[in-house]
Amino acid sequence: MDARQEWAAEAVTEAAHEHMQDEVWLLGQPPLQDYVDYVQEIRDGGTSISRKLLVDLWRVANDYYYELEVSEAGLADRAEVRELPPSLAPLADTVMIDARFRRAFDKLPTRFAMVELDKLVVSQLHVDLNHAERLKVRLGRAPSPESLFRFCHPLGGEDAPLQIRRVGPDRFVFWSASSDLRFHEALLLHPNQISGYEAFGPVGGIVSLVVGFGSNFLNVIQSDNRVLLQNGYHRAYALRDLGITHAPCIVQTVTRLDELNLAAGRKVRESPAFYFKAARPPLLKDFFDPKIRTVLRVPRVQHMIEVSFEAKEYDMKDFGPAG
Repeated sequence: MDARQEWAAEAVTEAAHEHMQDEVWLLGQPPLQDYVDYVQEIRDGGTSISRKLLVDLWRVANDYYYELEVSEAGLADRAEVRELPPSLAPLADTVMIDARFRRAFDKLPTRFAMVELDKLVVSQLHVDLNHAERLKVRLGRAPSPESLFRFCHPLGGEDAPLQIRRVGPDRFVFWSASSDLRFHEALLLHPNQISGYEAFGPVGGIVSLVVGFGSNFLNVIQSDNRVLLQNGYHRAYALRDLGITHAPCIVQTVTRLDELNLAAGRKVRESPAFYFKAARPPLLKDFFDPKIRTVLRVPRVQHMIEVSFEAKEYDMKDFGPAG
């Protein structure tokens, strides 16, 4: 058994713990320093693993990617994108009239399509295996096309628990196990837009700071023949693990860099050529390749959003209307 197998076996067979989870990681992808720091800082027992061993394992996987650049050059350009079956059109229409879809996909040409999972380009290098297993159980092994569509584009509420605490007169903290927790926006509300509030006096306006979850739709970005997975990594992994080859996705089409900057995450915006021009970028199927994947046992993480505000009062001279 080589060093990679020993490490992977040790990570998988560690005693289960209430506050631990298993993550599958892609090795060999930059940045190396971030990966080494992550393993040593957060992995259970990670500080006992030498940095040299981490780098050696990463280097072996990186060499394998160089081999794939030759043997699978252009594979990402052959992702199959099929038309959505007509039977699913009513479900797609229902999603498109939902406010979450209208707010999230209002900038670029967008359509629904059946997208091949294996050849999806990926920018996220890890997946929570425990969550993926829960998703597989929820969907089942032989879902109908309708069940598959609803799984990929749920319109129900977020099922992740959310906790909120006031930690000061002007500070609030939100936390959840879901990495999809995010700050939405700040907006001004009219008094008639809220109910149940007993005011000190007449209300002139309400400043709202909105925290919640993302639209949670499985969506991809297509540029020429390449398709990059933007949201829904755990569902895409679960589907592929169940043997499903194509999934109904929301497809946003980009034709230039400025459009990509509207749709893509930070990593993709910073290195667009790596994901859309490299001979062999990381693909979803790589999560299932033992030569470039490893399983780490890490502590569960609570994602937190802290919101604070400041109110000031001023007196100003009234100079009357501008002339």
